[in-house]
Amino acid sequence: MADEPSWDEIFSGSAAGQTTSNQAGTPSRAPSADDLPAPMTRRERRERERLAQEQAETRTAPTASAPSAPAATPGEPSPTLLAASPHEPADTADTVETPATAPAAAGAAAAPKPKAGRSSRPPRDPKPPRQKSPKAQKAPREKKSHRRGAIILVIVLVVVLGGGTAGGFTIYNQYGPKVAALFGAKPSDDYTGSGDGKKVDFTIVSGDIGSTISKKLAAAHITKSASAPYKILLANQNIQFQPGTYSMFEHMSAQSAIDRLQDSNSLITTKLVIPEGTSLKGIIRLMSSVTKIPLATVTAAAKDYRSYGLPSNATSLEGYLFPATYDLQPGKTANFYFQQMVDTMKQHLIDAGVSEPNWEHTIIFASLVQKEAGLAADFPKVARVFQNRIDQGMLLQSDATVAYGAGTTNTVTTTDAQRADASNPYNTYVHKGLPPGPISNPGDVAINAVLHPATGSWLYFVTVNLETGETVFSTTYADHQKAVAQFQAWLRAHPTYQ
Repeated sequence: MADEPSWDEIFSGSAAGQTTSNQAGTPSRAPSADDLPAPMTRRERRERERLAQEQAETRTAPTASAPSAPAATPGEPSPTLLAASPHEPADTADTVETPATAPAAAGAAAAPKPKAGRSSRPPRDPKPPRQKSPKAQKAPREKKSHRRGAIILVIVLVVVLGGGTAGGFTIYNQYGPKVAALFGAKPSDDYTGSGDGKKVDFTIVSGDIGSTISKKLAAAHITKSASAPYKILLANQNIQFQPGTYSMFEHMSAQSAIDRLQDSNSLITTKLVIPEGTSLKGIIRLMSSVTKIPLATVTAAAKDYRSYGLPSNATSLEGYLFPATYDLQPGKTANFYFQQMVDTMKQHLIDAGVSEPNWEHTIIFASLVQKEAGLAADFPKVARVFQNRIDQGMLLQSDATVAYGAGTTNTVTTTDAQRADASNPYNTYVHKGLPPGPISNPGDVAINAVLHPATGSWLYFVTVNLETGETVFSTTYADHQKAVAQFQAWLRAHPTYQ
């Protein structure tokens, strides 16, 4: 009722036995004991308010999934919404309760009505945003990959910059494998197309076998690997090559490279190219093939080695024919070309600071390093290994020397029987020191390596990757055996080389 006595009047007892006025001039009866709540002490009142506040806080505590509500403004009811409990009526979720308006415990008197001018129910806060069920939620969209853009870029570069010419092959070979790698494709061991337009003079020496030619193609950057052309040669054993120098291109597919080597129009007939490490036997056949001078005539000119001004301790032209490119001149003889090569070697020895009495020793040592070393950076290390073994009285144990003495100058692999053959004066598995003569015709890199060997205590080395030329150098035999095991593992992974 609007004019019920206040709690202060009840607790003070001032209303007992008194009359109150509902309206002016309208008498009102005094409330009976049945109409009034039981008297409460101030302590009981404070305790009831505390219990009501705790009950309200318990019911209004936010759940883990509900968003936290903003704090109430001082003097206003709290705007916190209570979520409906599974065990309570649903409409309790819309009830806003604070300590001043919370219901009392069962059997307690009803709380007084709020002051005039204020609503007993504050306005509801906006409901929290509706949460979609896990099934309804879509997975976040992944960012688009740049792979498609990379492919388009390569195509545009080839079309615009390449124009369908050699430039197109260059760009494709540069970026194509990288694009393929984006899709997880296994890198290819072969190029595509007939080259990038950059010319390379490639020489095949008499005695070169398929594996040798394949390695030389990869080393000259004509093919991407040695395995790609070698697989083709293994599949077709009828392929034959003519010794000579051919005009090739870098970055050719293995098939296009082999086809070009079999094309007589690719054979260069205006130059005589001698690669580093070519033996005298190989140069004789190469000269005859390119100059068209009969093989017998070239062989006879080579045997007359005393006529070319060699040191008195030289035993043949072997080692004194500097590897380089020589222009062919009409009407010139084999003796003319041999003399030109000898003179070039002498000049390079002089330029390197080698005195004539040391020419033979330097050339023998350099010819050994030229055949045994792979990468140019390893030449000084290989020279150091051999020098260390000589200084310690150890056998050189070079397969290249054994093969040369056995007459197989195109390879450095040997058999157990060949390594045990003491009748071979070039067998460094049996005879100590350097071989009695050069085993190849070395270039500047090998000559400089023996004059300036690397610093190190290595006594062993082995090439562990025939495609890259990677070589491991060791000081102890135990470490060397580990490197040998590494090479054997590489051979098992590349059966085409066995």
